Amino acid sequence: MSFGSFSLSSPSLWYVTRATAIVGFVLLTLSFALGLASTQRVRESRYWPRFATQHLHRNVAMLGLGFVVLHILSTIVDSYVHVGWWSWVLPFASGYKRVRVSMGTLAFDVMALVIITSLVRDRMPYALWRALHWTTYLLWPLAYFHYLLTGTDAAHGRWGLYLDFGCLALLSVATLLRWLTERDRLAPPAPQVIGVHS
Repeated sequence: MSFGSFSLSSPSLWYVTRATAIVGFVLLTLSFALGLASTQRVRESRYWPRFATQHLHRNVAMLGLGFVVLHILSTIVDSYVHVGWWSWVLPFASGYKRVRVSMGTLAFDVMALVIITSLVRDRMPYALWRALHWTTYLLWPLAYFHYLLTGTDAAHGRWGLYLDFGCLALLSVATLLRWLTERDRLAPPAPQVIGVHS
């Protein structure tokens, strides 16, 4: 199918799909790392930079969502493979690499749920918001394996594979920072030494 000289299966569209997937995945990883480590106790620790706030975490998440939506739209419009319009919200609706695409679909569904409920957080019971926010621990692995197994840059052992491992390393560092802070918080206070005066 084409409109004038522009084909819906053109290489340009394929590059848009790849680029938005890469940028969206990196932003999602950064947002998850910021959210993982930028709790109040971590931000007040000596391990965490002052600029990494919850506000930055939310902004990066929103920007990542925008790139993910562009990735989804360019994938659906591309006639080179048949993914199907419903596959962006319904898992296993894709006619192309059904399981691999479905991991991305589930990741998007969870991402949308977390962002929407965070925007109305003040109108929700905190316990419910927190429980929904914990689903991000499911979101990132789904996005990780979707990118690793579906994307051509990662699936064929190209530089995308190193990017995938780099994102995993970043989250490992964020997890370590949180663990160090938690350990410091739970550690018993150091005994005070009382000086002896003659």
